[in-house]
Amino acid sequence: MVDKKEVLLTEAGLAKINDELDELKTVKRQEVAIRLKEAIAQGDLSENSEYDAAKEEQAFIESRINTLENVLRNAKIITQDEQDKNIVGVGAKVKIQEVPQGDTEEYTIVGSAESDPFDGKISNESPIGAELIGKQIGDVVTVPAPGGTIQFKILEIS
Repeated sequence: MVDKKEVLLTEAGLAKINDELDELKTVKRQEVAIRLKEAIAQGDLSENSEYDAAKEEQAFIESRINTLENVLRNAKIITQDEQDKNIVGVGAKVKIQEVPQGDTEEYTIVGSAESDPFDGKISNESPIGAELIGKQIGDVVTVPAPGGTIQFKILEIS
């Protein structure tokens, strides 16, 4: 079954996915094919752990290629030119502060396919990202959290 859900990507996210897809198709497929050939050459496949591991890696690579191709088929590229700098949208960098007078944090709002919270990129579908979308500087958003709710004030959009 083909997933038809639109995938929002920044231009950088598109490049990253294309690079990964190219690496999988040109390098990783070849590497696993060589490993499979070597494992087959060893003889009895029923007790050959190297063959089993190579087959598992091959399945993972093919699955990942399929996933990335699906993302690209359904991708909608968000460019910086399309962004209203006064409203939070996908591709915007947002500086927020926990209310009252908490820590400030800066996030880039991206589509779910390229989110990486450790790199400051949060999905537009995440609790914080979803609440920030469509808001302006000075707005206060309430985000559900396991221990209750947290409020953030939008300080800056770029």
